[in-house]
Amino acid sequence: MFLKQFILALFLVFTLGCKESVKTDTIAQETQGQEMVDPLPSWNEGAAKSAIIDFVTKTTTNGSSDFVPEKDRIACFDNDGTLWTEQPLYFQFIFAIDRIKAMAPDHPEWKSEQPFKAIMEGDMETVLAGGMKSVLSILGTTHAGMTTDEFNKTVADWIATATHPKTGKHYDEMIFKPMLELLDYLRDHGYKTFIVSGGGIDFIRVWAEEAYGIPPDQVVGSSGKVTYEVKEDGTPVLIKQPELNFIDDKEGKPVGIHQYIGKRPIFTAGNSDGDYQMLQYTSTATGYPRFGLIVHHTDGEREYAYDRESHIGELDQALDDAEKYGWIIIDMKSDWNTIYP
Repeated sequence: MFLKQFILALFLVFTLGCKESVKTDTIAQETQGQEMVDPLPSWNEGAAKSAIIDFVTKTTTNGSSDFVPEKDRIACFDNDGTLWTEQPLYFQFIFAIDRIKAMAPDHPEWKSEQPFKAIMEGDMETVLAGGMKSVLSILGTTHAGMTTDEFNKTVADWIATATHPKTGKHYDEMIFKPMLELLDYLRDHGYKTFIVSGGGIDFIRVWAEEAYGIPPDQVVGSSGKVTYEVKEDGTPVLIKQPELNFIDDKEGKPVGIHQYIGKRPIFTAGNSDGDYQMLQYTSTATGYPRFGLIVHHTDGEREYAYDRESHIGELDQALDDAEKYGWIIIDMKSDWNTIYP
């Protein structure tokens, strides 16, 4: 009897040991497989890609001296020029111009009224020469006087049909594949990703989730005033007004982060001097490691090449101060092997 029990015990030890060995080998194989998968395949090997992977690894590895709890893994991204193309004009401004053209038959007075006259004639030089007054007039005319639901539908229809003058692509097809991979990579490691844009919050919220995987409540942007009204049939609606409520650009970006997110990011990406204060706000904070990234548009063949003297997305001071703050500069031409999906 004792011998039988002893043999049975040996059998169980041997069997469980084999199973544990197989399980361990399987885990090891799976881990090796995961390590072999490139999380950023559209990025060429180099200092920029390595810096990103090193940062994400050290901030998400338990036991690391640089470990950041998941609740504090906040990453903020500018939109225009950082997540999608912004030339020859900001896409939201092109949307507004298209709206003016569509509305023109109901406004014969625009034939002699600027900046609408210039838009009808395709004279963008005159339109832009009008400065902020001209821009606000166009945005106020095309973004106000309707319910938020009506505006959302107008934007959705435009995104689905309008095409870029140079590439012929739909505008939401001109998002940057390397940045989509970066967003996914961060989220896979417990980061919460936000858009912090000088563009309109209502405009971006319509399509950002489908394009970037970023839901409406994680979009921070410039906004106009909105009023609450009740229609004659008793239906409550929100009406967009022509007055500005908040400009989420330059100094406004850290303010927007504070008001809408409530936590300082540890990872921030931008592409212009309009993102300078957001990058500065991120990189000078203490307590956790911080990462600042600048997308430098250097590829005139596959996209556009511009920086210091561009009328759109000027990159000057941020380029000069990148080394001072430790910001990583992405050279689009050399760091990205693919631009669009």
